Amino acid sequence: RKMSPALIYVLTVRSIKTRMSQFGVEELDWPAQSPDFNPIEHLWDELERRLPSRPTSVSDLTNELLEERSKIPINTLLTLVESLPRRVEAVIAAKGGPTSY
Repeated sequence: RKMSPALIYVLTVRSIKTRMSQFGVEELDWPAQSPDFNPIEHLWDELERRLPSRPTSVSDLTNELLEERSKIPINTLLTLVESLPRRVEAVIAAKGGPTSY
């Protein structure tokens, strides 16, 4: 039976949160529905583009995500982090409305 994309997403998020907790990575409390402040959305897009196929199980998805994540250049991650001040400025200028991010 094929899993729905929503279920795959939920299980993936749980798996990643568990891994992050195991490694002592503290989760930041982001406001709900704030993709402009959340560069992880761009990282998810990058990971999705890199997946060679659509996994059919949570285990396959987890393994493929972990493998592809390790291939993302550190400069890509740094660029996302360094974009945060510009994102905040854009949201302030848009008075909380949509931005180009």
